[in-house]
Amino acid sequence: MSIIAQYGDVLVILACVFGFFMAWGVGANDVANAMGTSVGSKAITIKQAILIAVVFEFLGAWLAGGEVTDTIRKGIIDPALLIENPQYLVYGMLASLLSAGIWLLIASMKGWPVSTTHSIVGAIVGFAAAGLGVDAVQWDKVGQIAASWLVSPLLAGSIAFVLFKSVQTLIFDNEDPFAAAKRYVPMYMFLVGFIIAMVTLVKGLKHVGLNLNFESSLLLSIVIGAIVMGIGVLMERKVARSRLSEKNRATGDDFDFSGVEKIFGLLMMFTACAMAFAHGSNDVANAVGPLAAIISVVDSAGQIGVKASMPWWVLVLGGGGIVFGLVTYGRRVIATVGSGITELTPSRGFAATLAAASTVVLASGTGLPISTTHTLVGAVLGVGLARGMAALNLRVIGTIVMSWLITLPAGAILSILFFFMFKGMFG
Repeated sequence: MSIIAQYGDVLVILACVFGFFMAWGVGANDVANAMGTSVGSKAITIKQAILIAVVFEFLGAWLAGGEVTDTIRKGIIDPALLIENPQYLVYGMLASLLSAGIWLLIASMKGWPVSTTHSIVGAIVGFAAAGLGVDAVQWDKVGQIAASWLVSPLLAGSIAFVLFKSVQTLIFDNEDPFAAAKRYVPMYMFLVGFIIAMVTLVKGLKHVGLNLNFESSLLLSIVIGAIVMGIGVLMERKVARSRLSEKNRATGDDFDFSGVEKIFGLLMMFTACAMAFAHGSNDVANAVGPLAAIISVVDSAGQIGVKASMPWWVLVLGGGGIVFGLVTYGRRVIATVGSGITELTPSRGFAATLAAASTVVLASGTGLPISTTHTLVGAVLGVGLARGMAALNLRVIGTIVMSWLITLPAGAILSILFFFMFKGMFG
């Protein structure tokens, strides 16, 4: 108890610095998963992607970031085993933030799209098993999180496969794809608005004082979806039917799909906002979860397991760090994700991004920390499989999978080293 009382302010300041550093890493590396498909499909430029992400990543972190944070903060370690030495929890969370932040810095420099969730969960498990004993880890909870890393790409891939097949059937296989796009794309726009509004209203706004029941949230989400659809209809009216190019005439093609892709380019603006919001709501927990645990222990004078509300400024710090990381260092990984896995067009990118956003917001709403990296790669794979195996760059996919396998042990090893370093420094 005396260590917490003696060094409390220093520990909280370190936690804020390391938490911001970790959030910077999330922005520099993981935001590529939110923006990569939009940039890769050339629906938006990198500058536009950064602007969209700055706004919606921050809003997602601030408005809807509280649910998953509870899982990171309290779900992985058994609090009962830390009652005698609460400072060990503080050291471990500091070590986890610092080690995950360093690994994300290395990966971002290399252009590797790695999982920030892997990084922080691996770090927490590493320090707990080595510093506190294997029994300190709630392995059943870790098992649930690990299972989500398999379930999320499968779910996202399945949704993306179905979405892209629906696009092919309803629009590209139609006798007049341009007219079909004008007819059916507003339906997809409604879906984007509805999904994001629903998860935000049901789970995300409780800590800012807005408590709606399920029926009210459902009705309001339908209205928001309709508004988004209306905006989309007005925007797509400006898109003109493309004339047949010389290339089309030479090859005998009787339709130029560029006009259809322009309509999907408009739709990608909505899905980019949706994915940025979803990513911010889910992945801010990786930075602020350990920070919230440290603040809770220090504020309660060393009591473990005390019910503590999430300070509003913690989510703002996490959202600000994500935005800063994206602006300063996000371009490298955006380039890797946007063009490396498969060739994307706006219609393909739409299916992948909406599928990933749906999966992430569902996970955020239920409090399960999934890997956005796994989710997006799964969604892009689903779109690729809908076109055939030849559409996938298996070499790049193999490199990405290898980086995933390295991430967990790297986070754990660094965390163990830093845990014993802090233990030696503070006692």
